[in-house]
Order: sequence, then C-alpha cells, then structure tokens
Amino acid sequence: MAVNEELPADAGQEAINELQGIRQSIDNIDAALIHLLAERFKFTQSVGRLKAQHGLPPADPAREFLQIQRLRGLAEEARLDPAFAEKFLNFIIAEVIHHHEKIAGGDLGRGTGTPASDAAATPADPARPDSA
Repeated sequence: MAVNEELPADAGQEAINELQGIRQSIDNIDAALIHLLAERFKFTQSVGRLKAQHGLPPADPAREFLQIQRLRGLAEEARLDPAFAEKFLNFIIAEVIHHHEKIAGGDLGRGTGTPASDAAATPADPARPDSA
C-alpha cells in the first residue's frame, strides 16, 4: 500500500524523482529478501522433517553459534552492523526451531508454518514457497 508523502513545496522535481528511484530500489531489495527467506525456509522445513524422522533435536546450538559467528564476519565485510546481523539471524533461528518443534510434534508438515496453510499445501505447489 503506497502512501504519498507530503513534500515541501520547494522540493525540486529532480529531488523527488531521485527519491522515487531510490525507494524503488529499496522496494526491489525488500521483495528479493522475502523471496530469499521463503527459499531458506523451504530448506529448513526439509531439515526439520529429516530431524523429526531420525529423532534429532530441533535445535543445534553448536551450528547456531558457528552460523552467528560466520554471519557476523560477513556483516563486517559488508559494512553492516554485526550486532544487527546477529539479532536478525537469532530471530530467524528462533522461528526455524519453532517450526522444527512443530514438525517433531506432528503439527507442521509442509507450507508456510501454520497448520491451516500446511494442510492446503501440495508438494509441488509453486504458489507456496515452503512447499517441498
């Protein structure tokens, strides 16, 4: 939903056009992030099912620690605040563990992570990013 920002009367058209162009780039990156997260969660759902089938615990603290350290390093290389990157990854990890716990309990199989949508998802449904 687009909301029109009230710009000062003296804002030049060139500045307005540049602002719109930059914002369009940000919107494109946001869309890419959503698609990347959906793809990532497809794989973590597969991991959760595999762990459940073999009685493995939903969480893997050693792997989580290594991932956080690796991504903090990548963040530093990219000139992104490593503390922000760690908070972001911790949020994702918590959601993945939650999904793995639900899978292990038989509450989550395929889909977006909610029982109602999981029941409706089909294994090869391209409209459902988490379907396997």
